[in-house]
Amino acid sequence: MPYPADRERDRPWVMRTYAGHSSAAASNALYRRNLAKGQTGLSVAFDLPTQTGYDPDDELARGEVGKVGVPISHIGDMRQLFDQIPLAEANTSMTINATAMWLLALYVSVAEEQGADRATLSGTTQNDIIKEYLSRGTYVFPPGPSLRLITDMVAWTVSNVPKWNPINICSYHLQEAGASPVQEIAYSMSTAIAVLDSVFDSGQVPEERRGEVVARISFFVNAGVRFVEEMCKMRAFVQLWDEITRDRYGIADPRHRRFRYGVQVNSLGLTEAQPENNVQRIVLEMLAVTLSRDARARAIQLPAWNEALGLPRPWDQQWALRMQQVLAYETDLLEYQDIFEGSHVVKAKVDEIVEGARAEIDRVQAMGGAVAAVESGYMKSALVSSLAERRRRVESGEDVVVGVNRFATTEPSPLQAEGANAILQIDPIVEQQAVEAIRAWRSSRDEALVKSTVDDLREAAKTDRNLVEATIACAKAGVTTGEWSQALRETFGEYRAPTGVSAASASGEAGAEIGRVRERVRATGEELGERLRILVGKPGLDGHSNGAEQVAVRARDVGFEVVYQGIRLTPAQIVAAAVQEDVHVVGLSILSGSHLEVVPAVVEGLRAAGAGDVPVIVGGIVPPDDADRLRERGVARVFTPKDYELTQIMDEIVTVVREANGL
Repeated sequence: MPYPADRERDRPWVMRTYAGHSSAAASNALYRRNLAKGQTGLSVAFDLPTQTGYDPDDELARGEVGKVGVPISHIGDMRQLFDQIPLAEANTSMTINATAMWLLALYVSVAEEQGADRATLSGTTQNDIIKEYLSRGTYVFPPGPSLRLITDMVAWTVSNVPKWNPINICSYHLQEAGASPVQEIAYSMSTAIAVLDSVFDSGQVPEERRGEVVARISFFVNAGVRFVEEMCKMRAFVQLWDEITRDRYGIADPRHRRFRYGVQVNSLGLTEAQPENNVQRIVLEMLAVTLSRDARARAIQLPAWNEALGLPRPWDQQWALRMQQVLAYETDLLEYQDIFEGSHVVKAKVDEIVEGARAEIDRVQAMGGAVAAVESGYMKSALVSSLAERRRRVESGEDVVVGVNRFATTEPSPLQAEGANAILQIDPIVEQQAVEAIRAWRSSRDEALVKSTVDDLREAAKTDRNLVEATIACAKAGVTTGEWSQALRETFGEYRAPTGVSAASASGEAGAEIGRVRERVRATGEELGERLRILVGKPGLDGHSNGAEQVAVRARDVGFEVVYQGIRLTPAQIVAAAVQEDVHVVGLSILSGSHLEVVPAVVEGLRAAGAGDVPVIVGGIVPPDDADRLRERGVARVFTPKDYELTQIMDEIVTVVREANGL
């Protein structure tokens, strides 16, 4: 739909809810209900095995199937996911990165089965792998081959699916990882530069079509509760993108240079304590990306009020959709030109952000660009340090979080009166059904066709041939997500990104409380005759490592020797590391809902290895009933988002170590 002329009422943005769980059939039913309620676009959440290229029966997929999204293992699942949803008419956003080419191939294949022309398909694949190394952790391959996959997708879609956004440069997760507005802009712009340089250097796009490439680059941003600053950030984004695409790439048509972005407001800023306060947080954050017409989002998806507690129910998602509809249709917001035009206050703030972002972009470019800044650990360390500073301000009370570090007295909430029923519970049988289904799918295929298409993909990956058509051939042959990924793993290798912990610094931490806990750590170590050691572990496929990294940094600051090997570890690997390093306590961080499966596996593994006296603590989004079950299974302590004071958590960990050693 074309943008209206200045004097016309602005059209509403595409309204989405980020959704998917359990199975393709359950998610399809949810999508059709949401569309019937007035949602105007789909936003598909995939589960972690799908995002990281594993089938449901893989060891690393244990406990993760269907938890944070829908499992899509082959073309049959994709058919079911979009059953009775005409893809020629849909606008579909898919939050998928390392396996984005694969999911796009499945989507295109199903659309063609429905009779749709490729050229009619409209939507977005997130496909920003740089931020996965920095924050979200669903990367698979090293940066170089990952950038090659993105390059091939961009070049292919321009010619074959011209209405598709092949990449969504995603600053959303950078903010969740600690980025300031300056860092959020600078690092996402650096990623865009790396992608465009790679696409244009590949020779796959003729000079005259460069504008079309730039026009299909979209962005996905975060909006925090400091909504005036966030609005100014968006105006700065618009200004810098126009400048970079004009001056660096010579894009003459201003329509091609338009900054096109969608939004998910700040989910990690939502609180477990007094979660009803999240409603006004969400509304304020939505205003940040809608008030300024010259920098207005063209697609918005809002979290639900209870996402800090667990998976939202359909009713919770409906509430989030209604917030958007009230703003778009009941208010007069869309009737005016930009209401901040001519404001010297807004201009000064935008200029400040632009100046800082330009300087940081130059710093990254001087290092060799975004990929080099990932491989060196520079950007990751900067984000870990920035998040540590943000946490310090919250813990000290400099930054107020209502209901958490101020105004914490509360009445019982009727919204939570249902207890465990206040969030969506995924039936454990879902995973077993997915395992049985994937095995049945493999047994019913033409194995010779599967082998030939996978072999062709593997051979193509060794050349500079565009990989999209080979991937579509795999999709149509019935290849699985794990098989496609494994073929490329064998060619490209796998990658473990720098954690950013060792080089991170947290200023202003040397207060009296940290000093007291540091003394307890030292004294306990002397009583035991050795320095206290903690293993911080991320079991399973949950790549959201921000919390684990902050725990590791604070544990180091209070005097622990810290063992932290990054994300995506099996329980067996965590047990082996704990035994080898002879640690005094194991801390597990899990945000994906797999805690009831993977945590007991670690506890039982330690017992089997003769280390059952090593206490295990857990941190993450754990409902109260589940926390009780974990404690019954031998977990010493469970910390959730309401336990925000890291130094107090460290103090409690020392107590756990002392109890375990009879001190």
